Formats: sequence, structure tokens, C-alpha cells
Amino acid sequence: MSIIPKFSFKNQAFKLRENAILDVTTVVLSSKGYDLMTMDDVAGAVGISKPSLYKHFKSKEELVGEAMVRLLEGAIEEVDKLPAALNPVEKLQALLEWAMRVRLGGGLPFLPSTSPHVRDMLMRNFKYMTRVLKLNRLLEGLVKQAQKEGLLNPALPTDVILYSYYARTCDPAVEYLQKFSKMSDDDIVRHMLKVSFEGFRT
Repeated sequence: MSIIPKFSFKNQAFKLRENAILDVTTVVLSSKGYDLMTMDDVAGAVGISKPSLYKHFKSKEELVGEAMVRLLEGAIEEVDKLPAALNPVEKLQALLEWAMRVRLGGGLPFLPSTSPHVRDMLMRNFKYMTRVLKLNRLLEGLVKQAQKEGLLNPALPTDVILYSYYARTCDPAVEYLQKFSKMSDDDIVRHMLKVSFEGFRT
């Protein structure tokens, strides 16, 4: 008795091309931003025609939304696989390290833009918003636990710590250091983690 594969080769090829499209979209978004990025840019970089691109994503909004969904799903997976032995601050540090390495590799920050258009577009994306809320719950839980254990300042509002943490994922200092300093990526991550959690004081 033969077993019918769950996915045909055609479907697998379609999914592989879709992942390639999202990889390229991430790079183009990181370098050009949403407003300057075009579907022609993405199609050309992938090496496919624009009609082929539209078979996967019907619009630039849908394409960018899916790229951001994939980023958030990656972050949630990172949180889920953090060792239980780590304390909450160590878990926050580990996720921030992952996020900075994504950025240094040409990826996107958690907070993609302050553009009202992009923000409104993403807020209309149900798939994106469900991932945002899930990640926020996970990180808020870590921050509250760290405050309860005295590892983070309990006098600070939780939201101040949480949103300052999010801001570190899109800090332009990471790109500036990579472009203009002579530091390795490992050194950039190490120093930025120290500044983020310990400040500038000795």
C-alpha cells in the first residue's frame, strides 16, 4: 500500500520559493524601508517575474506583513526554547542577543517603523497582531518576574522596561557600529547587551 505524501513536490517548491521571497523582502526592507521598497525590487532580487511574485502575495502590504509575522514567530520560538535554568533577566538578554544578531545579519527589528501608514497597516493584520500580543505576554511575564525577584528595578513601571527593551531591538547604534567601527559582530552584541542592561556607569 503506497503512502501519499502530505505535500506534493509542486507544493514544496512553491513553499521554498515563498521562503526565498520573504528572505529577500527582509533584506530589501532593512536597506530601503517600506516606502521605497517595490514589488519589482523583490521580484528582481529573487529572480522571478512580478506576476509570479503576485501568485504568492497579492500586495506589498501582504508581503511585508508576512515578513513581520515570520520575524515574530522566530522570536516566540526563541523564547520557548530558552533553558528553564536561566533566570528571567538572562532570558531577556538571550532574546535581545538573538534579535541583535538578526539585525546584524540584515534582518528586521521587532518595531519595523514609526511611519503611521506602516503601523496602521500592521495593526489591521490579524495574523501579525496575534503574534505581537503573544510575544508581548511572554516578555511582560519575564519582566514582572524579574522585578518580583529584584533583578530589575521594581519601582519602574513594567511598561517602561518592556518598551525600552523593544526599542533596543531597533536601536540604530547596532548598524552604525557594524558600519563605522572596527568591532566584530560578537563584540557589538556583547557591548550593546552590557549597555542595555547595565547602562554606561562603571
